[in-house]
Amino acid sequence: MKTSQLPFRTLREAPAEAIISSHQLMMRADLIRKLGNGLYTYMPLGLKAYNKVENTIREEWNRSGAVEFRPTVVVPGDIWKESGRWDTMGPQMLKAKNRGEQDMVVSPTAEEAYTAIVRAGLTSYKQLPINMYQINTKYRDEIRPRYGVMRGREFNMADGYSMNADDESLDETYQAYAKAYLRIFKRLGLTVIPVKADTGAMGGSGSEEFMVESEVGDDTLIICPDCDYAANVEKASCKPDAAVDNEGNPQKKTDLPVEDVATPNVFSIADMEKFFNSTPKTFIKALVYRVINSTLDLSKAPHCEKLEKKTEGNLTFYPLSYVCVLIRADLDVNEAKLAGALKASEVCLADDEEILQIAGAPHGFVGPVTVKCPILQDLSVNDMHDAIAGAGKEGYHIKHVEPGRDYTAWMNADVRTVVPGDKCPCCGGTFYSTKGNELGHIFKLGKKYTESMGVTYLDVNGKASVPTMGCYGIGVDRVLASIVEAYHDDKGIIWPMSVAPFQVAIVPIKYNGAMKEAADRLYKELTEAGIEVLLDDRDERPGVKFNDMDLMGFPIRITVGDKNLPNVEVKLRSEAEAKLIPLDSATSQVAQMVEDALVALEA
Repeated sequence: MKTSQLPFRTLREAPAEAIISSHQLMMRADLIRKLGNGLYTYMPLGLKAYNKVENTIREEWNRSGAVEFRPTVVVPGDIWKESGRWDTMGPQMLKAKNRGEQDMVVSPTAEEAYTAIVRAGLTSYKQLPINMYQINTKYRDEIRPRYGVMRGREFNMADGYSMNADDESLDETYQAYAKAYLRIFKRLGLTVIPVKADTGAMGGSGSEEFMVESEVGDDTLIICPDCDYAANVEKASCKPDAAVDNEGNPQKKTDLPVEDVATPNVFSIADMEKFFNSTPKTFIKALVYRVINSTLDLSKAPHCEKLEKKTEGNLTFYPLSYVCVLIRADLDVNEAKLAGALKASEVCLADDEEILQIAGAPHGFVGPVTVKCPILQDLSVNDMHDAIAGAGKEGYHIKHVEPGRDYTAWMNADVRTVVPGDKCPCCGGTFYSTKGNELGHIFKLGKKYTESMGVTYLDVNGKASVPTMGCYGIGVDRVLASIVEAYHDDKGIIWPMSVAPFQVAIVPIKYNGAMKEAADRLYKELTEAGIEVLLDDRDERPGVKFNDMDLMGFPIRITVGDKNLPNVEVKLRSEAEAKLIPLDSATSQVAQMVEDALVALEA
């Protein structure tokens, strides 16, 4: 293609709203243009790069055994009501009504659509596993869209879905996708870290994220330098550390009864440390949480007899409940883990009025003995003895608390936030943390959707059985932006060969005379050799052309000038120096450079 055929305009400066490098450079190089808040249009150069990312995903997923399908973007609200996510997905889901007053959804994700589509044709175990994927548009009404296509409201996702007869079959599909992910990102020039992750609103039994380290990442990764343990902080676990007394010795059980202690003006953990002259590892911190849409069976949980219970489709949940979380006072509650333990769509700290009603005391004096809601005890409290906690009345704490003797926990679970310096549960190494961006996520959904949406098939014995599911997603736009984040300098983008909109840019100093003849010859020969070439035929100063080609990041630039002919100047975008090559051999040498770069990415 010639630049005269390509509508583009480059910018010297990025728009003020563009903060991170990828957003700035994609706007300046005219890969994208903003249409509205969180809404971006791909311009021709940007779309060429986007399509290469999409096609790489498609090739590797086809290779792994998946087949492509294409559901609609707008889907009936009824299938979301069947799954139970009509209310639990939250305000990010864009809902509408058609002219027949039927509830509709602009898909934020496609589990319901896939399940409904497969349900319509599934009858026998002989049809399983069913492994299909789509690459399609999604919409999530992000409260604060930012970073261009890194986190937009409308975006493109590659979503694979599998329906399997059993967990063994699901694991085979899951591992095939995991291997395909690694091949995809390798071909695109990205180094990813697979990490254990929270399943969030997707639900299910387990998941893994594929992260790329990034200074502007939304996620915090916990990594062990001594083994391959890596996890999102929302999911990370650590080796238990003993609760100790002031001398650093393990706490000892006491036979002394609970004793009230007047603690005027003692509200914070720091206040308690000073008042009791003790390490916070002897304190039990009690926090009351509001729990939204828990699907746990709370019918026999303490103080839950009168809770409202709702049923949508095959899903039963409690729209609102409360839990008191107990954790050692030097630690923090991980709300993602807590929501997962409670199978809730959301958890948040109760407000002052709710705390008074449930605990009989304000925040800071909440205690495990008097609280009127179920107690969820973090594992850090399990080996605590002779502890200090809130008394359940303002201005008082209690000492000599023995977990299991003075109160009964309804649930024990790991809800602790892991931090750098904690120990790896696998090898005992010391954790460090880094920022990362999620590019892909794979889930073992289990029967969350197939049970709630009534999917069955006849098994080998002729009995009705419920299949299990997996889900496998890659954010295509986010991958493209992450490539720009990883490959750029102060002049612009430096595309990997596999993603570049054009692999070679031919820049004649002036597009006339002998320079035009040489440039046209190279363009023809390279194009016939299967190389993607952009010929800059603009009537612009050489500096403008060079700056634009560097900004747009084409991997190889061939400069054709009167002074060098019959040689041409060949420069890799990633290198500082150019070299002179005879015009007669330039095509073969440049074609070999392109091939070598592609082979290196696939090695």
